[in-house]
Amino acid sequence: MNLADILDELRTFVRERDWEQYHDPKNLASGLSIEAAELLELFLWTSTSDAHRHGNEVKPRVEEEVADVFLYCLMIADTLDIDLLDAAHRKLEKNRQKYPVELARGSSEKYDRLRREDRAASDD
Repeated sequence: MNLADILDELRTFVRERDWEQYHDPKNLASGLSIEAAELLELFLWTSTSDAHRHGNEVKPRVEEEVADVFLYCLMIADTLDIDLLDAAHRKLEKNRQKYPVELARGSSEKYDRLRREDRAASDD
């Protein structure tokens, strides 16, 4: 199964239920946010060090929530005529520029902090 097959299946699912009327960008974005929160809720009160173990323990539920997030992303992209694979590729390319390996490797700093550190080092 590929992305086009899943999108066709999703469109059919929505059409059979007459849900297109509810699938405007705002409602879909709200649904995406809610599903992302449901995913996050599965890890609530879990320490960072226990997150992998806990994630494996609740993996079937994580899988369902990740799928819900994915499906909402697909619906938003479809509604706004966005090529999701192309958009993801372009975003990865943009992130490569914002987070060059030589500055970002091993760092959790946001790109603007990496840049400042880079400028400060070059000023020395």
